[in-house]
Amino acid sequence: MSFAILICALVLIACIISNKFSNKIGVPVLPLFIILGMLMGSDGIFGIEFSDFHLAEQVCSVALIFIMFYGGFGTNWKIAKPVAVQSVLLSTLGVVVTSVLAGLFCHLVLKTSLLEGLLIGSVIGSTDAASVFSILRSKKLNLKHNLASLLEIESGSNDPTAYMMTMIFLSLMSAQKTGTFVWMILAQIGFGLLFGFGVAILSVWVLKRLNFENSGIQAIFVVAIALAAYALPSVLGGNGYLSVYITGIVLGNSRIRQKVELVHFFDGLTWMMQIALFFVIGLLSFPSQIPQVIVPSLLIALFLTFVARPAAIFLILTPFRTPLKHQLLVAWSGLRGAASIVFAIYAVVSPAYTKTDIFHIVFCVALLSVSMQGTLLPVFARKLGLVDNEETVMKTFNDYQDDRDLSLIEIPMEEGHQWCGMTLREIHLPQNMVVLMIRRDGKTILPKGTTKVRSQDVLVLGGAPYREDGTVLLTEEEVGEDHPWAGQNIQDIAFPSQRMIAVIRRGNQVIIPSGGTTLLTGDLLILSSAPQEEPEPLSLNG
Repeated sequence: MSFAILICALVLIACIISNKFSNKIGVPVLPLFIILGMLMGSDGIFGIEFSDFHLAEQVCSVALIFIMFYGGFGTNWKIAKPVAVQSVLLSTLGVVVTSVLAGLFCHLVLKTSLLEGLLIGSVIGSTDAASVFSILRSKKLNLKHNLASLLEIESGSNDPTAYMMTMIFLSLMSAQKTGTFVWMILAQIGFGLLFGFGVAILSVWVLKRLNFENSGIQAIFVVAIALAAYALPSVLGGNGYLSVYITGIVLGNSRIRQKVELVHFFDGLTWMMQIALFFVIGLLSFPSQIPQVIVPSLLIALFLTFVARPAAIFLILTPFRTPLKHQLLVAWSGLRGAASIVFAIYAVVSPAYTKTDIFHIVFCVALLSVSMQGTLLPVFARKLGLVDNEETVMKTFNDYQDDRDLSLIEIPMEEGHQWCGMTLREIHLPQNMVVLMIRRDGKTILPKGTTKVRSQDVLVLGGAPYREDGTVLLTEEEVGEDHPWAGQNIQDIAFPSQRMIAVIRRGNQVIIPSGGTTLLTGDLLILSSAPQEEPEPLSLNG
């Protein structure tokens, strides 16, 4: 037991180190995690015997639940909304077209049976979001014209479609009745949507009304929500991955308490799940069997890259008058990844009979896709002129705020502000604080000491961040319709000592309150207090 735990610890450390290495060279971390598993496996250096596809299926299924949930949770719907229709069409109709074309290729060229070819096409029908964005981030690339958001939504939401098609063709190969086949399609979509939105809406209602003792307990509750969102429709034959992805989107775009802590928790948990998934996939493979499937795998990868994926992209995006070079980049960004290999495991453990080694074929296709397309993606994006150099040659300020010892605040210069008309050298800022930039009439100005501040300017200030030491407790509270503070001015509320409203989030606005600020229904209040103080009831002055 102790030896097994030691192996797990060493694997985790090795995966983390390989992730750092991959960021430096711009190669997706997926192949490195899988290679580590291959080195540990039956044909590897360490020779760990592992060929239990049923256990691997269970481990990978659980990992995929949290990967899909966090993919939805981290999607900013406001940013993605302009390209949502195109993204959804690509993640549904696009997967169908790609899968059918790939399946016909397998049948006509590789001489598989028609159903077996369509099964292979379905398994490799979805794209891998993690691989695409690890390359873009490691190379500090941002794509113009909302293409990054388009790829994010498409690659994050197309796994449920590929999963549904995989299950459909497995059922057909198992000689199930036509009525069962029709019911499967209706159940997959219907129960997936019903429970996805149902669990999400109920969860948001509970999270807004239930006060947890700490953020850790709330994180465990959300873990249970993700598991329930997958399990409930799955029990009834629905698409659990569709359900859990929808639940993640709704929760991630709702106002719930301690969301920042949830993001940090699920970011770490998702990385753990990705490491487990990729490593198990590598451990399960037999490198000695790869030479037997390398030729068909290479042919499938080339057909996907240069025929099937581009055909699906052009068919769907052309009616939206999407420029050709945009379509070419989206087509090239269709990397295959972990989900495809997991669906191949489903095919192996199913009762359906297959003549071909689907697992190792899909395994090779995914590695070839990531290695070939992934390596050339930054070059291709630059050649097409779709890299946003203004935001990506250097990191954006938001990235700096996440990664460096720097905090940013912005101060709008309203008419009559005491700084209007003054040069920056005349403004007495607190020590260790500096004006980083000025936003004026839609343009960004890099300031100098002689720069004069004008009305309607927005000053962005940087300074050393506050380090949490437990002396101040921040909590969130939403002002509902029946909340006693709704419609009240802050100065009319009797606060306990050592407690105050620090920030108000109102729609897209962040308001720094004053005594005359009126609280409105729907406001999200950030309250600060001293944790050693016993909570006192809040009331209105009467």
